[in-house]
Amino acid sequence: MTDAAELSQAPEEAQAVFGELFPEAVRYAELLADAGVKRGLIGPREVPRLWERHLLNCAVLSEVVPEGVTVCDVGSGAGLPGIPLALVRPDLKITLLEPLLRRTNFLQEVVELLGLDHVTVVRGRAEEVLGTLQPVHVVTARAVAPLDRLAGWGVPLLRPYGEMLALKGDTAEEEINGARAALSKLGVLETEVLQVGEGVVDPLSTVVRVVVGESPGGVRFAAKRAKAARVGRTRRRR
Repeated sequence: MTDAAELSQAPEEAQAVFGELFPEAVRYAELLADAGVKRGLIGPREVPRLWERHLLNCAVLSEVVPEGVTVCDVGSGAGLPGIPLALVRPDLKITLLEPLLRRTNFLQEVVELLGLDHVTVVRGRAEEVLGTLQPVHVVTARAVAPLDRLAGWGVPLLRPYGEMLALKGDTAEEEINGARAALSKLGVLETEVLQVGEGVVDPLSTVVRVVVGESPGGVRFAAKRAKAARVGRTRRRR
Protein backbone atom coordinates (compact mmCIF):
# COMPACT_ATOMS: atom_id res chain seq x y z
CA MET A 1 0.00 0.00 0.00
CA THR A 2 1.56 3.28 -1.06
CA ASP A 3 -0.43 6.13 0.44
CA ALA A 4 -0.33 8.69 3.24
CA ALA A 5 -0.37 5.89 5.86
CA GLU A 6 3.34 5.27 5.11
CA LEU A 7 4.30 8.87 5.70
CA SER A 8 6.58 9.17 8.72
CA GLN A 9 5.78 11.65 11.47
CA ALA A 10 7.28 15.08 10.95
CA PRO A 11 10.59 15.45 12.81
CA GLU A 12 10.99 18.17 15.46
CA GLU A 13 13.20 20.14 13.09
CA ALA A 14 10.26 20.55 10.70
CA GLN A 15 8.23 22.48 13.26
CA ALA A 16 11.13 24.86 13.83
CA VAL A 17 11.81 25.33 10.10
CA PHE A 18 8.22 25.85 8.93
CA GLY A 19 7.04 27.76 12.01
CA GLU A 20 3.46 29.04 11.74
CA LEU A 21 2.99 27.24 8.43
CA PHE A 22 3.95 23.85 9.84
CA PRO A 23 0.33 22.57 9.47
CA GLU A 24 0.47 23.54 5.77
CA ALA A 25 3.78 21.69 5.43
CA VAL A 26 2.18 18.59 6.94
CA ARG A 27 -0.71 18.89 4.48
CA TYR A 28 1.73 19.19 1.59
CA ALA A 29 3.60 16.09 2.76
CA GLU A 30 0.28 14.22 2.91
CA LEU A 31 -0.61 15.36 -0.62
CA LEU A 32 2.76 14.19 -1.93
CA ALA A 33 2.37 10.84 -0.20
CA ASP A 34 -1.12 10.32 -1.60
CA ALA A 35 -1.99 12.20 -4.81
CA GLY A 36 1.69 12.71 -5.61
CA VAL A 37 2.30 8.97 -5.72
CA LYS A 38 -0.94 8.13 -7.51
CA ARG A 39 -0.17 10.66 -10.25
CA GLY A 40 3.41 9.49 -10.64
CA LEU A 41 5.04 12.64 -9.28
CA ILE A 42 6.76 10.94 -6.35
CA GLY A 43 8.03 7.36 -6.23
CA PRO A 44 6.35 5.12 -3.60
CA ARG A 45 9.72 4.39 -2.00
CA GLU A 46 10.20 8.10 -1.30
CA VAL A 47 7.13 8.35 0.94
CA PRO A 48 8.75 7.20 4.23
CA ARG A 49 11.57 9.71 3.76
CA LEU A 50 9.59 12.65 2.41
CA TRP A 51 10.39 14.91 5.35
CA GLU A 52 14.15 14.46 5.55
CA ARG A 53 15.01 13.83 1.90
CA HIS A 54 12.55 16.19 0.24
CA LEU A 55 10.72 18.81 2.33
CA LEU A 56 13.49 19.75 4.75
CA ASN A 57 16.22 19.23 2.18
CA CYS A 58 14.49 21.85 0.03
CA ALA A 59 13.30 24.18 2.80
CA VAL A 60 16.86 24.89 3.98
CA LEU A 61 17.58 26.44 0.58
CA SER A 62 15.93 29.51 2.15
CA GLU A 63 19.17 30.14 4.04
CA VAL A 64 20.82 31.46 0.86
CA VAL A 65 17.88 33.21 -0.83
CA PRO A 66 17.92 37.00 -0.32
CA GLU A 67 14.93 38.76 1.27
CA GLY A 68 11.94 39.94 -0.74
CA VAL A 69 13.13 38.78 -4.16
CA THR A 70 11.39 37.17 -7.13
CA VAL A 71 12.08 33.47 -7.69
CA CYS A 72 11.45 31.08 -10.57
CA ASP A 73 11.55 27.37 -9.73
CA VAL A 74 12.51 25.73 -13.05
CA GLY A 75 11.16 22.23 -13.73
CA SER A 76 9.23 22.39 -10.47
CA GLY A 77 7.74 18.91 -10.83
CA ALA A 78 5.88 18.11 -7.62
CA GLY A 79 6.86 21.52 -6.23
CA LEU A 80 10.38 20.80 -5.01
CA PRO A 81 12.06 23.02 -3.96
CA GLY A 82 9.48 25.77 -4.74
CA ILE A 83 6.68 24.79 -2.35
CA PRO A 84 8.83 24.18 0.76
CA LEU A 85 10.65 27.44 0.01
CA ALA A 86 7.30 29.25 -0.26
CA LEU A 87 6.15 27.80 3.07
CA VAL A 88 9.30 29.03 4.82
CA ARG A 89 9.55 32.38 3.04
CA PRO A 90 6.27 34.29 2.54
CA ASP A 91 8.40 37.36 1.66
CA LEU A 92 9.29 35.83 -1.72
CA LYS A 93 7.29 36.05 -4.94
CA ILE A 94 7.65 32.59 -6.47
CA THR A 95 6.81 31.21 -9.91
CA LEU A 96 6.62 27.43 -10.29
CA LEU A 97 7.58 26.71 -13.90
CA GLU A 98 6.70 23.23 -15.19
CA PRO A 99 5.96 21.99 -18.73
CA LEU A 100 3.80 18.93 -17.96
CA LEU A 101 0.05 19.43 -17.53
CA ARG A 102 -0.49 16.74 -14.89
CA ARG A 103 2.21 18.35 -12.78
CA THR A 104 0.95 21.91 -13.17
CA ASN A 105 -2.55 20.71 -12.26
CA PHE A 106 -1.15 19.21 -9.05
CA LEU A 107 0.87 22.34 -8.30
CA GLN A 108 -2.16 24.59 -8.79
CA GLU A 109 -4.21 22.42 -6.45
CA VAL A 110 -1.48 22.55 -3.80
CA VAL A 111 -1.07 26.33 -4.08
CA GLU A 112 -4.82 26.90 -3.70
CA LEU A 113 -5.25 24.34 -0.91
CA LEU A 114 -2.39 25.78 1.14
CA GLY A 115 -3.37 29.39 0.45
CA LEU A 116 -0.01 30.35 -1.02
CA ASP A 117 -0.97 33.74 -2.46
CA HIS A 118 2.65 34.60 -3.22
CA VAL A 119 3.05 31.62 -5.56
CA THR A 120 2.09 31.44 -9.25
CA VAL A 121 2.06 28.30 -11.41
CA VAL A 122 3.11 28.65 -15.06
CA ARG A 123 3.01 25.83 -17.56
CA GLY A 124 5.87 25.89 -20.05
CA ARG A 125 9.53 25.22 -20.69
CA ALA A 126 12.14 27.78 -19.69
CA GLU A 127 13.07 28.44 -23.31
CA GLU A 128 9.40 29.01 -24.20
CA VAL A 129 8.69 31.63 -21.53
CA LEU A 130 11.85 33.64 -22.19
CA GLY A 131 10.75 37.19 -22.88
CA THR A 132 7.21 36.66 -21.60
CA LEU A 133 8.06 35.81 -18.00
CA GLN A 134 9.38 38.83 -16.10
CA PRO A 135 13.12 38.29 -15.35
CA VAL A 136 13.68 37.17 -11.75
CA HIS A 137 16.31 37.74 -9.07
CA VAL A 138 16.74 34.01 -8.33
CA VAL A 139 16.23 30.79 -10.27
CA THR A 140 15.97 27.57 -8.25
CA ALA A 141 16.09 23.95 -9.39
CA ARG A 142 16.48 20.46 -8.04
CA ALA A 143 17.37 17.25 -9.89
CA VAL A 144 16.36 18.76 -13.23
CA ALA A 145 19.46 18.23 -15.39
CA PRO A 146 23.29 18.39 -15.40
CA LEU A 147 24.55 21.88 -14.56
CA ASP A 148 25.52 22.92 -18.10
CA ARG A 149 22.03 22.13 -19.48
CA LEU A 150 20.26 23.48 -16.41
CA ALA A 151 22.15 26.76 -16.67
CA GLY A 152 21.17 27.02 -20.34
CA TRP A 153 17.52 26.95 -19.28
CA GLY A 154 17.65 28.88 -16.02
CA VAL A 155 20.29 31.60 -16.43
CA PRO A 156 18.49 33.46 -19.28
CA LEU A 157 15.46 33.89 -16.98
CA LEU A 158 17.50 35.96 -14.52
CA ARG A 159 17.70 39.71 -14.09
CA PRO A 160 21.16 41.25 -14.49
CA TYR A 161 23.34 40.22 -11.52
CA GLY A 162 20.81 37.56 -10.50
CA GLU A 163 21.72 34.08 -9.31
CA MET A 164 20.76 30.47 -9.88
CA LEU A 165 20.62 28.16 -6.86
CA ALA A 166 20.63 24.48 -7.78
CA LEU A 167 20.30 21.71 -5.23
CA LYS A 168 22.88 19.10 -6.19
CA GLY A 169 24.60 16.02 -4.80
CA ASP A 170 28.16 14.92 -4.09
CA THR A 171 29.31 15.60 -7.66
CA ALA A 172 28.62 19.35 -7.46
CA GLU A 173 32.27 20.37 -7.83
CA GLU A 174 32.74 18.00 -10.79
CA GLU A 175 29.64 19.43 -12.48
CA ILE A 176 30.97 22.96 -12.10
CA ASN A 177 34.34 22.00 -13.55
CA GLY A 178 32.69 20.23 -16.49
CA ALA A 179 30.36 23.16 -17.17
CA ARG A 180 32.81 26.08 -16.96
CA ALA A 181 32.92 26.74 -20.72
CA ALA A 182 29.13 26.64 -21.04
CA LEU A 183 28.69 28.87 -17.98
CA SER A 184 31.14 31.43 -19.31
CA LYS A 185 29.18 31.69 -22.58
CA LEU A 186 26.02 32.28 -20.55
CA GLY A 187 27.49 35.34 -18.86
CA VAL A 188 28.23 33.66 -15.52
CA LEU A 189 30.74 35.55 -13.39
CA GLU A 190 30.97 33.41 -10.28
CA THR A 191 30.22 29.87 -9.09
CA GLU A 192 30.46 28.30 -5.66
CA VAL A 193 29.30 25.24 -3.72
CA LEU A 194 27.42 25.92 -0.48
CA GLN A 195 26.37 23.59 2.33
CA VAL A 196 23.10 24.50 4.06
CA GLY A 197 20.82 23.02 6.71
CA GLU A 198 23.15 22.80 9.71
CA GLY A 199 21.18 21.27 12.59
CA VAL A 200 18.24 20.47 10.30
CA VAL A 201 19.34 17.87 7.74
CA ASP A 202 22.07 15.27 7.75
CA PRO A 203 23.86 15.15 5.39
CA LEU A 204 23.73 18.87 4.67
CA SER A 205 22.04 20.05 1.48
CA THR A 206 24.48 20.95 -1.29
CA VAL A 207 23.71 24.05 -3.35
CA VAL A 208 25.52 25.23 -6.47
CA ARG A 209 25.31 29.02 -6.64
CA VAL A 210 25.79 30.61 -10.05
CA VAL A 211 25.96 34.42 -10.29
CA VAL A 212 25.52 36.24 -13.61
CA GLY A 213 26.66 39.63 -14.83
CA GLU A 214 24.73 42.31 -16.65
CA SER A 215 23.84 40.03 -19.58
CA PRO A 216 22.21 36.81 -18.25
CA GLY A 217 22.48 34.10 -20.87
CA GLY A 218 25.04 35.98 -22.92
CA VAL A 219 24.64 37.75 -26.25
CA ARG A 220 22.47 35.10 -27.91
CA PHE A 221 19.82 35.18 -25.21
CA ALA A 222 19.88 38.97 -25.00
CA ALA A 223 18.81 39.01 -28.65
CA LYS A 224 16.10 36.41 -27.98
CA ARG A 225 14.72 38.42 -25.06
CA ALA A 226 14.66 41.60 -27.11
CA LYS A 227 12.81 39.85 -29.95
CA ALA A 228 10.26 38.31 -27.56
CA ALA A 229 9.69 41.71 -25.93
CA ARG A 230 9.08 43.32 -29.35
CA VAL A 231 6.59 40.60 -30.28
CA GLY A 232 4.82 41.06 -26.94
CA ARG A 233 4.50 44.82 -27.46
CA THR A 234 3.13 44.30 -30.98
CA ARG A 235 0.51 41.86 -29.71
CA ARG A 236 -0.58 44.24 -26.95
CA ARG A 237 -1.08 47.06 -29.45
CA ARG A 238 -3.40 44.96 -31.63
